[in-house]
Amino acid sequence: MMNTVPRPRVAVDIIIQINGFPDRIVLIKRKNPPFGWAIPGGFVDYGETVDEAAKREALEETSLGVNLIRQFHVYSDPQRDSRGHTISVVFIGSAHGTPIGADDAVEARVFEKNALPAALAFDHREILSDYFNQRY
Repeated sequence: MMNTVPRPRVAVDIIIQINGFPDRIVLIKRKNPPFGWAIPGGFVDYGETVDEAAKREALEETSLGVNLIRQFHVYSDPQRDSRGHTISVVFIGSAHGTPIGADDAVEARVFEKNALPAALAFDHREILSDYFNQRY
């Protein structure tokens, strides 16, 4: 018998510190709803670890090879994603170079801590506030 109980989806998000500067991070402009700027990330594929998913999603969306520094925090509010209950494992990573938007990203750019875009998707403003204020 197949289990029909709804389950949350698992995603990863990667706060990418660019060129060794923790206050300079990469954000992507989303190609699909919900629109806006976002931390690079996406869903974990079946058979993939969250670490593998984080590196894959970062490369797909920013064209940057990312070294993961550490797992940052898990965000699991059932309302954080308008598409459905999604649990996100957030990583901090580092990369060198210039990001180029690809795959689900129309654009990828470097933003300074004090000059983040007004429209951030999901709960990414909260995540970045936690990161910049070293809450975890």
